Amino acid sequence: MSLYFADINDRKVAAGKAAQLSSRLALLAEVNARLLEAVDVRAAIEEVPGMLVPLLADGCVITLLQADGRPRAVAAWHADPDQRAALDAHTAVPLEVMPAASPVARVLATGVALRTSVDEVHDMLPVEDTRNLLHSLDATNGLVLPIAGRDRVLGALSLFTGTGRSPSADDEATAADIASRMGVALDSARLARAQAQIAEGFQRNLLTAPPEPDHAHIVVRYVPAGESARVGGDWYDAFLQRDGATVLVIGDVVGHDVEAAASMAELRSLLRGIAASSGGSPAEVLTSLDTCLELLQVGTMATAAVARLEQTPEQRAAGLTRLSWSNAGHPPPLVLHPGGELTFLAAQRADLLLGVLPGTRRTEHEVTLERDTTVLLYTDGLIERRTSDLDEGLDRLRSAVGELGGLPLDELCDGIIDRLVDGRPDDDVALVAVRLHRQDRPRPPEAGPRHLPTAVNRA
Repeated sequence: MSLYFADINDRKVAAGKAAQLSSRLALLAEVNARLLEAVDVRAAIEEVPGMLVPLLADGCVITLLQADGRPRAVAAWHADPDQRAALDAHTAVPLEVMPAASPVARVLATGVALRTSVDEVHDMLPVEDTRNLLHSLDATNGLVLPIAGRDRVLGALSLFTGTGRSPSADDEATAADIASRMGVALDSARLARAQAQIAEGFQRNLLTAPPEPDHAHIVVRYVPAGESARVGGDWYDAFLQRDGATVLVIGDVVGHDVEAAASMAELRSLLRGIAASSGGSPAEVLTSLDTCLELLQVGTMATAAVARLEQTPEQRAAGLTRLSWSNAGHPPPLVLHPGGELTFLAAQRADLLLGVLPGTRRTEHEVTLERDTTVLLYTDGLIERRTSDLDEGLDRLRSAVGELGGLPLDELCDGIIDRLVDGRPDDDVALVAVRLHRQDRPRPPEAGPRHLPTAVNRA
């Protein structure tokens, strides 16, 4: 009989261990999924104490080092709802009052986990109110683990238990795994932010102010993507060719990373160099750019639209401007005519992206515009959304321009972005717009003073 009961007991113990193992694995999976899916890693980490308690401990506190190097408790949770206010009050105490020998300070300094007793911590606290707060938590044992990145300690994960319970070796191993995952997530987010800042600065330095041709007001805008990992290769450009024609360019390199931003810089420089030196038409410029991409083995793909505005003396006298354009797989430019009519400059068949098939024949189109016309070039970040298709985005743009078209050009561009971009967009947004003011009147102040490079034909 005794053997029978011993067997039953062994089975219960084994079943209990199996259940605990299953719970720990489920916890690891839950924390890992939350960190991997998080857009804001810090916010995800603040949820971790609520996941760990009560499986691993009665209470949990996460401490992170701030940008200035000072530690701060960013999240805490207690299994007992009646103790949560006391725990929050305890974690609100600045950690600077803690001595260097305190467990959290030692782990932050050494990166080595340690076990401690609450009595040991209690005796170290220099402020009586802080000691009273700790005593009110009814904790006895503590475990502090480092949250480490690739090359430094980023914070600490503290677990504590009450009387009759102490973190087991399995609890410690599970907590250490979670602390490690938090460290990797924080480090990856930090590196992504740093890369994004470099790429954004790189982009902004390249996206220069537009020229100020006579009676033409050019406005540019750039809004970086909301997700740091999605910094991309959007660009705009506006410059004058030797014969006085104004060239507008909008483009988007395939990809969303620092490499895409670097490729954007190369394509932008190549395109403006080709257009400036050759004086070529939009189709000729895009054809030459495709050839250069092959010869120089750039190895990237991009969409782009190039538009050229020019006049003959007769057209100037008649108040007309000729717009020629070529499009390599880019969203169509939008024209707002003086009477309020809106037209997308879309060909029946779109040309291929740049970098796909060198030698592709680029088509060119031409329209004649009246003065007081506005032309808008933009990247797909302005119109594309995860929850809608391209046609819906184009309709939203048409509607916004139709409603806001009477505003000054700067206000129009800002209004379009406010209307179509909700905070930080899913993708980069680049925009270049020109308004052709009438030339039989004095130049409007917003068009800027006439400023032409000396190499431009001023006739």
